[in-house]
Amino acid sequence: TYEAGKTPPDIVYLNLVGGQDDLVFDGSSLALDARGETIARAAEHATDLVVVDLDAGRGTVRPWVESDARSALEALVLGTRDYARRCGFSGALVGLSGGIDSALVACLAARALGPANVLGVSMPSRFSSDHSRSDAAALAAALGISFRTISIEPMFAAYLEALAPAFAGRPADVTEENLQARIRGGILMALSNKLGALLLSTGNKSEIATGYCTLYGDTSGGLAVLSEVSKSLVYKIAREINAERPVIPQSTLSKPPSAELRPDQKDQDSLPPYDVL
Repeated sequence: TYEAGKTPPDIVYLNLVGGQDDLVFDGSSLALDARGETIARAAEHATDLVVVDLDAGRGTVRPWVESDARSALEALVLGTRDYARRCGFSGALVGLSGGIDSALVACLAARALGPANVLGVSMPSRFSSDHSRSDAAALAAALGISFRTISIEPMFAAYLEALAPAFAGRPADVTEENLQARIRGGILMALSNKLGALLLSTGNKSEIATGYCTLYGDTSGGLAVLSEVSKSLVYKIAREINAERPVIPQSTLSKPPSAELRPDQKDQDSLPPYDVL
């Protein structure tokens, strides 16, 4: 507090740095003089030490991160790293579909934990396109992460055969689509348990908000890395990463988003265009 008519005091604002469950504290501590001018500012998304002389009205001023996409990228890496570390995980795994969401999560995991500690798992079915399979493999190779392919086709066929009497006379619908996602979720959780690795789920905020992530399928995992990242921002962050080094295949960035759970499926069959959503 200060007396009316008197010059207001300088303000020094200190902020935490690091991830705490679904919260990310971004640092950026700062000092303001009586005019509201910034006279010192610490780094964003990193621990930092800055010096400020309040009497002289000057101090160290770190530059702002240049874009919202870059800031989001740094926040997601920080949050993923701290969540894994505080929960006792040194490694992580990601289901790689060849799509943009899983590609981005794999990139974030590699940055947060190191490529040697990340496993990408491709789980193709009869509906998986050749380019999706090759894109998943190309991404893993570019990132330097481990990669494994486990086809869900034998399990999917066995489920359909076992359920055929109960489904008799009913056309195929979202039931068969969700079944594929749940088979994949079971495989990933089994690998997570066996390997002691943190499973990172890949649903983005746009999909989660509209119920486009399958319960017990896409939602399986210990941390939903993109749960506060809209689909539009997913693409911006991915392009930010590729501007440094092209690790995400161009076809992953350019092809229409698809869950590939039925022939010729596109996300926009069920959802508005992502820029509208």
